[in-house]
Amino acid sequence: MDKLITSFKYAFNGLKFCFSTQRNMLIHFIIGLLVLIAAWLLQVSPVGLLFLLTAIFSVLVAETFNTALEKSIDLITRERNQFAQSAKDVAAGAVLLTSVFAVLVGLLVLGPPLWGLIQSTLLLALQLP
Repeated sequence: MDKLITSFKYAFNGLKFCFSTQRNMLIHFIIGLLVLIAAWLLQVSPVGLLFLLTAIFSVLVAETFNTALEKSIDLITRERNQFAQSAKDVAAGAVLLTSVFAVLVGLLVLGPPLWGLIQSTLLLALQLP
């Protein structure tokens, strides 16, 4: 049981490191929270919520892997190295791809109810004297 608790401690330390040192991790997290609040306000279906959660957590996981890879490369090579830079760039590209996926999921899930809300608000505004 002690090993399990220690494993969780290490995992939480890793997440704490990511959130405290990686600006983008915090940005992704805050955007994810805002998306979940919007989903709650728009009464998104459980399936839609599942897609949103999958996209949000995918971005956060990609960012943690990116951080782990960058720190590992920094440990291995202290000098500027083309291969090390390429590896870092590829990892950052993976985060970008995951973020694009999350944006597309967000648009597909939140777009229709948002558009309906905008339409009804505009119709109501046009009917006011």
